Amino acid sequence: MGKTQLACAYAHQSLADGLDLVVWVDATETEQVVARYAHAAHAIDTTGALNGQPAETAARKFLQWLATTQRSWLVVLDDVSDPEGMQQWWPPPSACGRGRVLVTTRRYDAVLSGGGRAVVNVDTYSEEEARAYLGERLAAGHADHLLDAQADTLAKALGYLPLALSHAAAYMANEDVPCADYLVRFNHSAAKLGDLFPRRADTEGYGRQVATALLLSLDVAQACEPVGLAVPALRLAALLDPAGHPRSLWDSAAVRRYLSAHRALSPTAHAADDTEVDTVQAKAALRLLHRYGLLTDDVQSGFRAVRLHALTARAVREQTPLNELPSIVKTAADALTGLWHDGTERAVLRTNIDSLDSYAGDLLWEV
Repeated sequence: MGKTQLACAYAHQSLADGLDLVVWVDATETEQVVARYAHAAHAIDTTGALNGQPAETAARKFLQWLATTQRSWLVVLDDVSDPEGMQQWWPPPSACGRGRVLVTTRRYDAVLSGGGRAVVNVDTYSEEEARAYLGERLAAGHADHLLDAQADTLAKALGYLPLALSHAAAYMANEDVPCADYLVRFNHSAAKLGDLFPRRADTEGYGRQVATALLLSLDVAQACEPVGLAVPALRLAALLDPAGHPRSLWDSAAVRRYLSAHRALSPTAHAADDTEVDTVQAKAALRLLHRYGLLTDDVQSGFRAVRLHALTARAVREQTPLNELPSIVKTAADALTGLWHDGTERAVLRTNIDSLDSYAGDLLWEV
């Protein structure tokens, strides 16, 4: 729906307005919240008093600072998955009235509206917003000419869902395809997705639109340089934490071996293309997927540089052949194990391990 993007825009605007401190927290796991609070505590500790202190101690000191400081601050808790467990770590009211807390979540628990909190429901785009989004996105790519009389019909077919519209706009801009032509391809492709998102499993109600738009873009990306790497790269990313994983994971020998073994070369590929995939090509595959809006590759996001929307990831997992899953699981497990000792933030690795465990099931015992 774009909850995180709205929160991100608000955070950037707050900084532009002169706010003293903005702290962005991935709140899917309580452990990550504590780690981020502790990091913030050390960032504002000018005396070194917190050096050597446990993360939980530093985190509680940070909450105390928020309650008493005269500085202005904003804490963004992104994707809260356990509202009850977050209660003890919810930022306190600012005694000076200069603090704000912004939360994004998929949950609807009553506790979220307690304590004077205001709940704002984020829905799909309206027809006008969808048209405006397509216009702005295509204009940004110098592709205004692709916005034709079928724009509104296309937006409706995509359910006015921001994620599906994002996939479609990236495809149109990259392939120079107008709305009318994309709509024809979208409607044609939908016929082969009957089992991709069964209605009983599609609780959000938007899986078919996302899956169709996803596969249209993925088919084209698979044929782009580096040829044959888009699909295996996306299948690997889909088993990791949607909130992000380290870009350095794609430097690992395990990932390079996996991409080399599963690269799908086109019939016209040169023999030299059959060589082992190197780090440059692995990173190029990430940038290719980023260009088509299939994942986000943002080096400025630190240890969570590579992110994949949860609904996109689910669509990818739904169409991953079962016989290929063991090698993907082994690759992810080996790559994460290699990162454990190289200084990567442990909280990030744990959430990625948890994601892999939840999708892999008994396969982790076999690899």
